[in-house]
Amino acid sequence: MKIDPQGQNILDRIVEARRASIAHRKRVVPDVPLKMAVQKGEPPRDFAAALSRDGFNVIAELKKASPSRGIIRRDYSPATLAPLLESAGASALSVLTEEEFFLGGLSDLKEARKAVNLPILRKDFIIDPWQVWETRAIGADSFLLIVAILSDDDLHDLLELGRSLKMEALVEVHSRQEVSRALAVGARIIGVNNRDLRTFDVNLQTSLDLIGAIPEECIGVSESGLRTHDDLARLRHAGFSAFLIGEHLMKEADPAAPLRELIGASHVSRARS
Repeated sequence: MKIDPQGQNILDRIVEARRASIAHRKRVVPDVPLKMAVQKGEPPRDFAAALSRDGFNVIAELKKASPSRGIIRRDYSPATLAPLLESAGASALSVLTEEEFFLGGLSDLKEARKAVNLPILRKDFIIDPWQVWETRAIGADSFLLIVAILSDDDLHDLLELGRSLKMEALVEVHSRQEVSRALAVGARIIGVNNRDLRTFDVNLQTSLDLIGAIPEECIGVSESGLRTHDDLARLRHAGFSAFLIGEHLMKEADPAAPLRELIGASHVSRARS
């Protein structure tokens, strides 16, 4: 496990930084104008429906950097990348908005949404109701809830707040206990992260081990470490409906090319016919 001298793992450090950032942003943008912005915005796109179609439903992730890899893509332009991924067959997009560790920002998501017709997931460390309102205000259609950093009460309340704003959250798990907690609060989209956020180690077996605990009525999403069409085929056969893929795409000069390979030419042909 990657621990700093103060005894914190990477996830602890990220969450601590987010708390400080949220406190600052709340002072800059109070609740009332934030909620007014939500009321004036366009209705959200259907994220759950995009992940439920027949075929290889890929959530293509826009990510400039990560704590484990550093800078992944220097020529990072969401407005340019998003249409490329849409044309290559992505079912939805995910955009990193965490600033310090992933070098993302809210403007990245806004740019991507203007450039495509796909639903967009806000990929961040959501721990406060204010962030859910902010998520809808910037035009996101879904958001990430990480079971490992939330209490059961907070997980339930954030999930329900999202639904009140017509957003269904992607609830991320990494163990059977976390799957049980996600189901107990009524999660409908459950993402199994093959990357342990405390160590950043990746193992596809995590998805295969946990899919049996996810009911058929839920949408199962396998996240991280997916590199080949065979990976997706194996996971789809196991019961997953969708796949979140970022670094494998972002490190390539043309991210559309590996996305087409992952999905498979036959699926792209059906989508265009």
